[in-house]
Amino acid sequence: MMFSKGEYMERLQQVKIEMEQRGLDALFISDPANMNYLTGYDGWSFYVPQMVVVFLEEEEPYWFGRAQDVNGARATSWLSPCHLLSYGDEYVHSKVKHPMDVLSIWVNQHKKKIKRAGVEMEAYYFSPRALKCLESNCDWITFVDAHLLVNEVRMIKSDREIMYMKKAGKIAELAMQAGCDAVKEGARVCDVAAAISHAQLSGTADFGGDYPAIVPLLPAGVLTYAPHITWTDEKIKSGDPVIIELAGCYGRYHAPLARTITAGKPGKVFKNLSTAVIEGIETVLDQVKPGLKCEEVEQMWQDTIARHGYCKDSRIGYSIGVNYPPDWGEHTASLRPGDQTILKPNMTFHLIPGIWLEELGVEISESFVVTTNGCELLSDFPRYSFL
Repeated sequence: MMFSKGEYMERLQQVKIEMEQRGLDALFISDPANMNYLTGYDGWSFYVPQMVVVFLEEEEPYWFGRAQDVNGARATSWLSPCHLLSYGDEYVHSKVKHPMDVLSIWVNQHKKKIKRAGVEMEAYYFSPRALKCLESNCDWITFVDAHLLVNEVRMIKSDREIMYMKKAGKIAELAMQAGCDAVKEGARVCDVAAAISHAQLSGTADFGGDYPAIVPLLPAGVLTYAPHITWTDEKIKSGDPVIIELAGCYGRYHAPLARTITAGKPGKVFKNLSTAVIEGIETVLDQVKPGLKCEEVEQMWQDTIARHGYCKDSRIGYSIGVNYPPDWGEHTASLRPGDQTILKPNMTFHLIPGIWLEELGVEISESFVVTTNGCELLSDFPRYSFL
């Protein structure tokens, strides 16, 4: 296991405190990151229904998933064998059966006293059909939205979590260097992606890398105005800007990193935009500290880039940590106007204040952990915007 049983129990206790405050007898968790956070379970099985169920009255949660994945739960979680529940393969992608029918029958047999239960209604892998099955088969339970309950507990990291994120940050450095080295006139963008992916998985001589929740994002040339483009097989031309956004990942913990570079001499607009973005980042990182609100951090950025004649109408960052595809963000705090979240030590963020104009974009980012009196970067990589 990645953590001691004691740390998992501490996490579970914090979740139960939140459950009590919301009047929940049970919590049905389908977000794979939250499942991992509470039990350690780690497997590429989220393409079929699965859950971790926490009952307020019981010390240990239950894992529920496909029968062939039970051994994976035994291998990676701290749960007792009797707390591993499963369904047969006849329920996988069936038009007439659903795995939640099996879970509902078990709840009916063992947990008739449950009156109010939370479900993650906004989780990527929790479907309307799954909720319908639970509601129809357990009609004595009132199901309410408990989206982000566990996510919010996850925001403040343990020292061991920070250690894993620093390892991810080191992998991000190596992957970014591999990407920058591959950006040359005449090189195909897909080959840049291949170099990055190799470095992400190889990691260092001391520790290997994990697969990140998001593939390398590589808008190149005229496509840099579109931030979430992946890659093409087009060749890079002299002076082309290339955005590289990636993450190092270790034990499912992420440290994202973005840079924008050019193969050859950059244009004037690109240089001016890069200067504004870098100055904004440096201003924010110099002033981040516990006690600030997320919206105050964003305002520092806006004030800085305004002096260069720019503005940005999207958030400049978000909380990060343990996660699975399709996203490495925690979906809780965002560095944007109106977010009143107060920064606390051991919160971790991806500061990604890119600016995308109609004809090009510049994206430079840093991942950081809030410390007792400021912040610490998870990666150390030059912020240059051209080679």
